Amino acid sequence: MKKLVRLCLLVLLFSCLSLQAKQPNIILIMADDIGVEGIGSYGGLSYKTPQIDKLANQGMRFTHAYAQPLCTNTRIQLMTGLYNHRNWVAFGIMDPEAKTIGHYMQDAGYTTCMSGKWQLHSYDPPDYPGAELRRGRGMKVEDSGFDEHCMWHTLHTEDKGSRYANPEIFENGRRVPETEGKYGPDLFTDFINGFLEKQKGSKKPFFVYYPMALPHWPMVPTPDSEEWKEPSRRLEEDTRYFKDMVEYMDKCVGRIVKKVDSLGMGEDTLILFYSDNGTHLKITSKTVAGPVAGGKGRPTDAGTHVPLIARWTGTIKQGLNEDIVDSADFIPTVMEAAGKPLPKSHKLDGVSFFKALTGKNPNPKQYFYCFYDPRPGWDKDQFSRHVFIRDKQFKLYEDGRLYDAEGDKLEKNILLAYSDDKARRSARRKLTRLLKEITGDK
Repeated sequence: MKKLVRLCLLVLLFSCLSLQAKQPNIILIMADDIGVEGIGSYGGLSYKTPQIDKLANQGMRFTHAYAQPLCTNTRIQLMTGLYNHRNWVAFGIMDPEAKTIGHYMQDAGYTTCMSGKWQLHSYDPPDYPGAELRRGRGMKVEDSGFDEHCMWHTLHTEDKGSRYANPEIFENGRRVPETEGKYGPDLFTDFINGFLEKQKGSKKPFFVYYPMALPHWPMVPTPDSEEWKEPSRRLEEDTRYFKDMVEYMDKCVGRIVKKVDSLGMGEDTLILFYSDNGTHLKITSKTVAGPVAGGKGRPTDAGTHVPLIARWTGTIKQGLNEDIVDSADFIPTVMEAAGKPLPKSHKLDGVSFFKALTGKNPNPKQYFYCFYDPRPGWDKDQFSRHVFIRDKQFKLYEDGRLYDAEGDKLEKNILLAYSDDKARRSARRKLTRLLKEITGDK
């Protein structure tokens, strides 16, 4: 009898260990050009985002998530886990020798899928000065660590075509035919949902990365816009369509979440929703705290403060998280979620926030570091270099300027050292030290 009891206990123990060791599926969705003010659960009032808000109500909403001010800068950090001062080549180009989040997840035993916007291979048009030094120099999508892909802008800029109406899309290396009358974000979402259906019952976990096209310029009608009914107006540009684009972005997110749940994968799937930078400068959005002008391309809060929402049914408790997170943190996080945490000797810059998701302890990261210089690149001479580090309240630029980032979001008032109180003096010293440690200037 005692032997039978011991046997039962051993079986139970191994069953528990097996359950604990099960790798979750992971879906990482990254919107293109929307700050926190555009999302209802963050206090936004201009656009209806019920699906993203529902995701937040079912999971964890981060209040201090940040991104670089422009898309390539953020995307390269997310894809490589390295700050831009360590691997920047040029706008729209990623080092073809880089190890990406896709490669990491494949190493962890995952089937990988990517759908949406690439734009990391060849960005400059032929007549742009210096283009001959950069054209075709970046990473090809087929080398990026994803078993399946459905992407826009995989080739040269002049061949990219539309990402919205009548899109130019390559699916697993082949151009998708007959896209006349179709809408790019629908095709991206359909591809992901088709991939999810194929994974049902698979013994391998999956990783999906959805770098969205929405709601990036050009601001054009969506299939839910009245103007879409007239084919000749489907590429008509006007900022008034931004509302429709945000709401269609929300609809696409909702379709993926609904597919996960309908397939019975909710308890096995970690879903992350993020954004690559702030809202376009031409857009002003209403919020519960008043109007907020978009800050895309600028180093201010409006250019860098973005939404981050995490849902994992039955594992992540509903609530707010005030930890600091940025785009370099995703590789360490998904690897820890996969049960393959990076060794302490790893040379990536990010810090895992996985334990914060599961309620075990907060993310130890104390700062958001930004090396921002999107040049060289077509149309990028309008931007200038900015290097800074910030905590939840204070922000220090490399030239010594200090701002109250929480209370002075437009950064109109430089805080002078001679007027520092004890708290500010301590923050100045801490941020100065961290900045030197990160940049190697000791």
